[in-house]
Amino acid sequence: MSAPTPDADGATEARAALEAVRAEIGKAVVGQDPVVTGLVIALLCRGHVLLEGVPGVAKTLLVRALAAAVELETKRVQFTPDLMPSDVTGSLVFDARTSEFSFQPGPVFTNLLLADEINRTPPKTQASLLEAMEERQVTVDGTAHHLPEPFLVAATQNPVEYEGTYPLPEAQLDRFLLKLNVSLPPRDDEIALLSRHARGFDPRDLSAAGLHPVAGPAQLDAARSAVAGTSVSPEIAAYIVDVCRATRDSPSLSLGASPRGATALLSTARAWAWLTGRDYVIPDDVKALALPTLRHRVQLRPEAEMEGVTPDAVLTSLLARVPVPR
Repeated sequence: MSAPTPDADGATEARAALEAVRAEIGKAVVGQDPVVTGLVIALLCRGHVLLEGVPGVAKTLLVRALAAAVELETKRVQFTPDLMPSDVTGSLVFDARTSEFSFQPGPVFTNLLLADEINRTPPKTQASLLEAMEERQVTVDGTAHHLPEPFLVAATQNPVEYEGTYPLPEAQLDRFLLKLNVSLPPRDDEIALLSRHARGFDPRDLSAAGLHPVAGPAQLDAARSAVAGTSVSPEIAAYIVDVCRATRDSPSLSLGASPRGATALLSTARAWAWLTGRDYVIPDDVKALALPTLRHRVQLRPEAEMEGVTPDAVLTSLLARVPVPR
């Protein structure tokens, strides 16, 4: 029996480190395992995440805990109606000593940007993130300034409060790899949460809660390389395409998933397959990631929305009907 290759050892170590990240975040956040997994998958896929949930379900804490566990620099921007694009990306500042303009980087120049309540800022400022999210750079006065690596935008929005909000346009929604619903915790998890607070847990002091880095750039690079090497058979690729094409033909949807949605589903299914210990993708991986990857890329018809139909319900129905490869 041959010895494991160094690459295989590195991938195994990276998988163990990312499993430890999920456990580490659990020291601060109770009962949000699917969301934590989604954030880890986004890191592996170099994708961005839209976190949707009512106030008080630990959306901000999730992002801060992830940054602490993976040793990432993080910055937070509170999106408001008067926020300007330059407040996010940076601007040219006149230096009186040199009589020249110099670029002053904005908060987007970080590893993990928390865009809090992104739908509270006008479209002009929302659009300032588009280039950063897609091209990993910011262009000011014709000069491109590259963002650090890794770079991830985790944006939050409130699903129940619509007054004073600006819904994200489809073009920007499509730039998010995943939309993760941060739900209210079950009763037992909420009791555990209160017990932690009764023992003195302070969400503003994660180090006191015992959170410390358990993964770093080396493990993340090794994990991304391993995910890129996870094989996808022609049958699985065809299955992903069939799922996305089914959204375009659904009578409940006015907008189906684009080819970008199909490539996103391929990436997330690969990452989930690798995290679960396989170097190949199976149909269950596609099914597991279809809802968070596609729910924000489809649009309900008004009549379906009036009947109480949800994107998740439509996608679940389509997954049950699309033939699964053997």
